[in-house]
Amino acid sequence: MSANPITSALPAPADSRPAVTVLSGFSPGAVHAAARALLIADDRLLVVSHDLTGIRDGLVRRTVRTADRLLEQTTVELVHGCVSCTLREDVLPTLARLAHTRPGDDIVLVLPPSVEPEAVASACAHCRVDGVPVTETVRFDSYVTVVDADRFLDDLTSSDDLRHRDLHAADDDHRAVAEVVVHQVEFSDTVVLWSRPGTDTLELSRIGTLVHRLAPWAVQVPVGTSRSLDCTGLTTLVRRTGRHNPERPGLLGLALEGRPIAVHDTGSSEVVSLLFESRRPFHPQRLHDALDELTGEALRGRGQLWIASQPDTVVAFESAGGGVRMGGLGYWLAALPPERWTETSIGRRIAADLTWDPYYGDRRTVIALIGLHLNHATTTALLESCLLTDAELAGGTETWHALPDPFAGCFP
Repeated sequence: MSANPITSALPAPADSRPAVTVLSGFSPGAVHAAARALLIADDRLLVVSHDLTGIRDGLVRRTVRTADRLLEQTTVELVHGCVSCTLREDVLPTLARLAHTRPGDDIVLVLPPSVEPEAVASACAHCRVDGVPVTETVRFDSYVTVVDADRFLDDLTSSDDLRHRDLHAADDDHRAVAEVVVHQVEFSDTVVLWSRPGTDTLELSRIGTLVHRLAPWAVQVPVGTSRSLDCTGLTTLVRRTGRHNPERPGLLGLALEGRPIAVHDTGSSEVVSLLFESRRPFHPQRLHDALDELTGEALRGRGQLWIASQPDTVVAFESAGGGVRMGGLGYWLAALPPERWTETSIGRRIAADLTWDPYYGDRRTVIALIGLHLNHATTTALLESCLLTDAELAGGTETWHALPDPFAGCFP
């Protein structure tokens, strides 16, 4: 008699890898206060942090502690003083080493203010320690960003670069403060909204709405409205939640996979989210001329563009702190032979199939703009004025290449 496949099935083995919670945020005081609260709730928890004050000289100071004991405090000398080298040469190897020497102890990795959580996830996808992928040794359970309600809006609207606050990781690190702040929030699966008993309740509500517009996929955990903090309750809400999905694409790849990049908003609230979509390509010169006005109105912009003069290229778009970053995301599927489509993700191919246009294929613009008192009608009209006119569209792709293009050569 053959065994019954239902009754003979064995349960899946339990995952014994230590769970890593990655804790980020631009306000060190709030981030470290949250880390201390997690330590208080679990005396076996390890907190790993790195001081990057000397990184431009190739020096990084690593600290490992429990609730009641300092386990390590070491200065590490790097071959190259940069964030990616720090992650590959010390941060991830430290996590793997602790998983072997202290099995069963979960880890909270506290990131310095200038380090973006997506950089950690990217390094994890490629880093090996002693020949073994780091993800086989530890499990990245969740990415948690701590937002200091009293500072968040000031940082988000700042025009400062990191170097203005002496936080740049290298001489060629020209990132804006606002850029780092939004990246920390947008990559998180959990946002701890850190406030104090004296924080204005209306302002706290506005910050919560703004965070939701920036990261509608994240769970918000408000703390600090009372004079005591429930450390155990906070631990329950942010640790061992399993919220991180390592298969989720980076933010600029979300729209390509058909995932939402903005909350549908009627524009009736103070914090406004606008989603602009178009099958018609942008005129490169008119788009270029409108960028200052667009970024001046919106606190945050993100998405993908289709530009007529470069019809085969997916162009990534993001803005924060008054600055704009644009870059190539590869080719539209419609510009590739079908046998190369398998080089892209299944999610992207499914999204393209669901929205495929007989003429344009998967080419389309999807942009999210988020701001305070952002005018839907005016902003939409500005974007529409940058699209090709009927006459320009009728000229066909042969004429589009001849359009004046300030972006020529920018998206290899």
